[in-house]
Amino acid sequence: MFDKQSVQEIRYLVIDVDGTMTDAGIYYDENGNELKKFCTKDAAGYFAAHQKGIRLMALTGRECQATMRRLQEMKFDYIVQNCKDKVSYLKEFMESNNIAKQEIGYIGDDINDWAPMKLCGFVGCPADACEEVKAQADYISGVKGGYGAVRDVICAMLKMRGEWEQIIEDLYGAGI
Repeated sequence: MFDKQSVQEIRYLVIDVDGTMTDAGIYYDENGNELKKFCTKDAAGYFAAHQKGIRLMALTGRECQATMRRLQEMKFDYIVQNCKDKVSYLKEFMESNNIAKQEIGYIGDDINDWAPMKLCGFVGCPADACEEVKAQADYISGVKGGYGAVRDVICAMLKMRGEWEQIIEDLYGAGI
């Protein structure tokens, strides 16, 4: 479990797509169109992060119109597809935006996320992430990728900051 200090300064959250936001399946229809299943439960996490001013970036090695559509619907601040070198991209992004390690978090599931995670002050992953990622994670969700793991990680992070209940009240009038 991560400590409260590790999440207090997070202003950016980088999230992998395949296996993190999705179940890692890639589906093709009869016309060759790529389809993906996104979990609607993750939306509450995205909205909560936005409510607290956390900027969201999707960073994925694949390119897919379905991904673009979902991320635009969820109002991601940065959508980076077809990124073959996540470490170089993230280093450049952090340098050009003057972002310190403790200000950026990362949620991912597989080997291609392992190295860029090392650049971040907080790391979360789904329950079915690979062992290398789990070993590096500050928080391992009890939920598999594509089934609400992203929401779970964001929720845990914001609870640790003491902000989750107020966010839910503000967004949904739920009054927990």
